[in-house]
Amino acid sequence: MNGTLNKVMLIGHLGDDVKMHYFDGGNCIGRFQLATNEVYINKTTNEKITSTEWHNLVVRNKAAEICEKYLSKGDKIYVEGRIKSRQWQAEDGTTKYTTEIQVTEFTFLTTKKETGNHKPASEPESVKNTNFDATSEGLPINDLPF
Repeated sequence: MNGTLNKVMLIGHLGDDVKMHYFDGGNCIGRFQLATNEVYINKTTNEKITSTEWHNLVVRNKAAEICEKYLSKGDKIYVEGRIKSRQWQAEDGTTKYTTEIQVTEFTFLTTKKETGNHKPASEPESVKNTNFDATSEGLPINDLPF
């Protein structure tokens, strides 16, 4: 182990629907913002203060397609991933910077599609808790080699 760790765990609400971008060759990415809130009491005024932090999330390929299909603005989701900073040149020639969360795993906590029908949607179990580093795609989880 090299002694470093880049891991993020967030629970929050989507600020907008997932925006998809498709590339030549069939790959795609989905982008959306996630809001996390911190609530505290101002000791001098006894006022309840809510502070919102916005996080830019990026999901890739199959994970992006699943998020686009099931998530919409306001839905609550748990994500795990890593922080990634990048820069690019804008059309006006200025250098732009951004920090994103590259999502590697997620779990849907609530979706509007579920609450709108007042009964859970029938989703595959892999949609609710998906780890995209798995190497045994297509095999049942209980498929033991002995």
